[in-house]
Amino acid sequence: MSMDMTFLGTGSAYPAPHRGASALVLRTDGDCWLFDCGEGTQTQLMKSQLRAGRITKVFISHLHGDHLFGLPGLLCTLKCVDIYGPRGLRHFLRVTLGLTGSQLVFPYAVHELEPTPDQSPEEGWLTLHPQEQQGRSIALDPSSDTYLLLEDSKFVVRAFRLFHRVPSFGFCVQERDRPGGSGQSCFWNWCKLNFLEISTISVLYYALCIH
Repeated sequence: MSMDMTFLGTGSAYPAPHRGASALVLRTDGDCWLFDCGEGTQTQLMKSQLRAGRITKVFISHLHGDHLFGLPGLLCTLKCVDIYGPRGLRHFLRVTLGLTGSQLVFPYAVHELEPTPDQSPEEGWLTLHPQEQQGRSIALDPSSDTYLLLEDSKFVVRAFRLFHRVPSFGFCVQERDRPGGSGQSCFWNWCKLNFLEISTISVLYYALCIH
């Protein structure tokens, strides 16, 4: 199975003329998964060979603006999509889409990761947006110290805790074993590193997530 990654942006804090804010696309068998959606991600997609309509899943590492300010606008052009991110992401989208009166063509669902007590600030609740479908609240699995986000015949996707100024998560996409081959994971051995160790590694920043 072919898998490739496209870095749409690697900038921090805000986009620059020649460097977009955080966004990465993992493409496999025609499907595209978006990891983070900083400001200007739609523009970066248009400049790439990728098609926004192929995006079926979005993973948000944490709720700082440079990692999600592009998401409300992108939802206005995407087809049905599942979104995974920290608790509070539903609130953000309900407020943003509600105040702007955004009319989405396709439904979306937000699956929130429940931070552990040392990560989590209090946050309020709003009613569902008309096109929001009910998503899951995903708790930490203490046996593996990870969050199981999804699994099918091809992949298992898990999240792991990072410690930043706000609740933050990294993501691991693991390919299932195939006849005649072995499963592959994206930097799985790094998943157990803490944030300070991860932040010193400059190779493929996104699999390690944030800075």
